[in-house]
Amino acid sequence: MSKPVTRREFISLMGATGGTAAALQVGTALGLLPGGAQAASPELLALGSNRRRVAILGGGLSGLTVAHELSKSGYDCTVLEASHRCGGRIFTVRAGTLIDEIGNRQYCEFDDEPHMYFNAGAARIPTTHHNLLNYCKELGVELEVFVGENNNAFLQDDAMMGGKPIRANDYKTNMRGFLSEMLAKSLTQEEMDEPFTEEEAENLLGLIRSFGDLNEDLVYSGSTRTGYASGGFLTHGVQRDMMAFRDLLKTRMGRQILSGYEGDYGPSLLQPVGGMDQIIAGFLRQVGDRVRYRAMVAAVQVKDDGVEIAYDQDGVRHQLEVDYCFNCIPTHLMAGIDHNFPSDYSKALKYVRRGEAYKAAFQAKERFWEKLHIFGGITSTNTPSRAIWYPPHGIHKAKGVILGAYDYGGGMYHTKMSQSERIEAHLSDGEKVHPEYRSLVEKPITIAWHRMNHMLGCSARWRRSFREWTGEEEAMYHTLQGPVNGRHYMIGDQISMHSAWQESAILSAHYALSDLDQRVRAELA
Repeated sequence: MSKPVTRREFISLMGATGGTAAALQVGTALGLLPGGAQAASPELLALGSNRRRVAILGGGLSGLTVAHELSKSGYDCTVLEASHRCGGRIFTVRAGTLIDEIGNRQYCEFDDEPHMYFNAGAARIPTTHHNLLNYCKELGVELEVFVGENNNAFLQDDAMMGGKPIRANDYKTNMRGFLSEMLAKSLTQEEMDEPFTEEEAENLLGLIRSFGDLNEDLVYSGSTRTGYASGGFLTHGVQRDMMAFRDLLKTRMGRQILSGYEGDYGPSLLQPVGGMDQIIAGFLRQVGDRVRYRAMVAAVQVKDDGVEIAYDQDGVRHQLEVDYCFNCIPTHLMAGIDHNFPSDYSKALKYVRRGEAYKAAFQAKERFWEKLHIFGGITSTNTPSRAIWYPPHGIHKAKGVILGAYDYGGGMYHTKMSQSERIEAHLSDGEKVHPEYRSLVEKPITIAWHRMNHMLGCSARWRRSFREWTGEEEAMYHTLQGPVNGRHYMIGDQISMHSAWQESAILSAHYALSDLDQRVRAELA
């Protein structure tokens, strides 16, 4: 029988996981959207015979949003995209796709089937991201449910249960039971009587008892919520063995499992049918003829009456003179391009760092996870690969594409490896969850965003401190949010306080478009 855990030991063990206060702060931060509770595309003035030329530097989501909205209002738009494709970090990999990683160029060899794809960048759409959903509807992009939280998926940590993977539901149910027992017993102490009326205390105690599935003595002794060891349909169910609280506390992943689907991950999640790049395809159906590919910007000069842009395409230097410029080139790359921006603007460009992100995927020879009753969802592991994602689409097909690694925030670990080292690492990590993993997967791909051509990094990182923005950082942020001479606008999720989301990119575009519209209305008044 396990040794009882004292309150002092409990506090010490919980502190080792990072602390509840820290977890709550992170959850609160993740719940903050950049703005715009309801979808509302900017109502731009139709130009009519008043001609305005606009250059859009970069064919990411924010750039295509600008091109779409301005084109509807009569602006003459030109999109300069340095890559062979639009979308930026909206990148879906399927049969034949080029993964343009510097020093590790790859072509995807997945089977050429509609459901055999992998979202190497943006992969989920919260249903609270109204503007993005509004564009999906407007552009005819069909959506389906993305399964994030699945209690049938696994949690695996070498430090817990001897490294044996356990179902997420087993961990959650047992942990909630133990925590509820402690809280319920503390409420029976005299010092807890005063803050509540008798009715309130009874209601709270009932809630805690139900939350943790405690017995009448306020003791957690296991729960059938994890399922039955046997029976349960035609015979009485036999309860599974209860896990020891001490064993559950040996993993540092409890915060992730218990609160990982809050904030933006809390609402229902969606994905486009056929891949996230269907959103980009929807925009390109409207403005694709305005895009110039492999057009690399060499200089941006802001004038009193417009903007001059030099770019190279097919070995030839071109000049483009426009009235306005919208720029979604990553700030750290734009800082190295010739420009005449004010010193404070240039300083802000250089200040923004880029997040680290890395993903890998395999083609599965069979949908082995469905034999384990897993239909979509995410397994969390305390390995460098961090996660295995099971596709929610293509259920009962012969094969599928499975995410074999996703490291957001520490992606340089795998980025520095060779391709063969990366693959071996993911196979070894996957075997800790699925023992036959190595024989079940094939045709691997890896995406290291710090080495992806024309990107060299993931989402913007404004803050140096984990907790809050400094006054100087906020000032630099608002500097980049405003236009240079009313002519040049930086856009993209990098010009938001909640980067890495498609909704943020769209809202940054709407913010800049509204500012431009006010200026144009004033000129034409």
